[in-house]
Amino acid sequence: MNIPSELKYTKDHEWVKIEGDVAIIGITDFAQGELGDIVFVEVETLDEDLSQEEIFGTVEAVKTVSDLFAPITGTVVEFNESLEEEPEKVNSDPYGEGWMIKMSIGDPSELESLLSDAEYKELIGA
Repeated sequence: MNIPSELKYTKDHEWVKIEGDVAIIGITDFAQGELGDIVFVEVETLDEDLSQEEIFGTVEAVKTVSDLFAPITGTVVEFNESLEEEPEKVNSDPYGEGWMIKMSIGDPSELESLLSDAEYKELIGA
């Protein structure tokens, strides 16, 4: 299972990569494995201000539909539109081409509440 050390994580299985004042967000390798084959990613919060842990979208797999939670407060500034045609990128490359949204960072102090790779591994028992 791939859990990159340079990323931050949430208890809801999202990952966060900080690039300047923008956070790139997706779901973890563990999450995509638990969900199974992903068939649809829906994000209708583009250009919306969200609070930490507010729902930013849903991911639909063959087995289930799961909500996606904003790991930080901020504005959704971009959606990975390639997922509309190829949602399976979340399965094949969850930390690369399978990213879901980019958010502005509304409150940088919230980043400190996110999990390190070691804390996330402990959470999932890896």
